[in-house]
Amino acid sequence: MKGSIEKEWNNAIESWVDFVRRGKDYYRDELNNPAAFKLLGNVKSRLVLDLACGEGYNTRILARKGAKVTGVDFSGKMIELAEKEEKKEKLGIRYLLADASDLSQLPSSHFDIVTCFMSLQDIENLEKTMSEVARVLKHGGRFVFSILHPCFETLVVKGRRTSAATRYFGKVKCPIHWDMERLVKPFRTTSFHRTLADYFDALYRSKLCVLRLVEPRPTRKGLEKHPPLRQVLVSPQSIIIECAKAHQVHKP
Repeated sequence: MKGSIEKEWNNAIESWVDFVRRGKDYYRDELNNPAAFKLLGNVKSRLVLDLACGEGYNTRILARKGAKVTGVDFSGKMIELAEKEEKKEKLGIRYLLADASDLSQLPSSHFDIVTCFMSLQDIENLEKTMSEVARVLKHGGRFVFSILHPCFETLVVKGRRTSAATRYFGKVKCPIHWDMERLVKPFRTTSFHRTLADYFDALYRSKLCVLRLVEPRPTRKGLEKHPPLRQVLVSPQSIIIECAKAHQVHKP
């Protein structure tokens, strides 16, 4: 499975890089990033791991804010493109080719913060990923991640599009068809629908205690420039969760 998902993202490189770097991903720029970076706060001099970093767009934002960043992704082509940008801008980012569920190249209890921007729903092995995040975090360190809102996302089940509201319970593997007009060419990836309880249970088992949950709203500029963002005023597109690594979790 990992190989096929990696191949999908490698095949999407041309469209994805153009989409992200040319300001076409306005759900990122005018909805999710403003809320996520507000939640992260001051990251200056913090050791940060950006998990599933892709071609490094948000990794570079973290570094520009003064963080000492390591970016990890399972796509060799994504890491290659990220490293090319690092050679140009020289932000001091270290990039590693690794799966989110196996961070054995990284030491335990090392990072102050782990981030994962809109990627956790694309990672198949949630339990191992959460366990690895907890392992590499210092005690008291924070894990901040954003995902599509499980209650409102659109699923593709047996070739038919349906609302999560009608098929909420249970893990569902579903294809994501990226076919917006603003893409250079369409591509397909794979995502995994999970319930909120699935995410929270995985966090609990890894001793990652939830501190805050945010349902982002679009920026004023985004609403003026990109009318499709207005639908997020009716129902949320995503959630951002902040957790902390605890010494122990109370079990009743």
